[in-house]
Amino acid sequence: MSILAYVLIGVATSMTPISSAAESPSRDADEVEFAQLTIRQRIIVRVPAMTVRTPPIPLPAPIVWKEVKGPKCIVVNQLAGAAITKSDSVDLFLRGGRRLRAQLDDNCPALDYYGGFYLAPTKDGQVCGGRDTIHARSGGKCLIDRFRELIPKR
Repeated sequence: MSILAYVLIGVATSMTPISSAAESPSRDADEVEFAQLTIRQRIIVRVPAMTVRTPPIPLPAPIVWKEVKGPKCIVVNQLAGAAITKSDSVDLFLRGGRRLRAQLDDNCPALDYYGGFYLAPTKDGQVCGGRDTIHARSGGKCLIDRFRELIPKR
């Protein structure tokens, strides 16, 4: 932050000028002279660490999923998201809150190596077990054996 202060030197005839008229014959006694003074400051605001200890928020118990018989096919437009939970399956999240597990064949490359996969679109707009494949970003393909619906265990 800069603060500018203007200093008025030798304001009127009642004040003594900086230099007398004898030293500088060209200077008039009523002349006003300005000088500029710059003061620079740095303001540092320190934010202290939080000293009030709050109890940790307990994490909810992990959900254990039970697999039950699922549909043969799902409509692609119903897919909302996916998660790679195991090396031989992918969990699919559907609109409306349903969760399905797509079980993959045994000869499947690691899907999570490149962090994702693709579903190839079909003409009927569905993904079916035993017919469609999941494409790994590494270039491999995984056949979907079947779908299992996931229900939270109580």
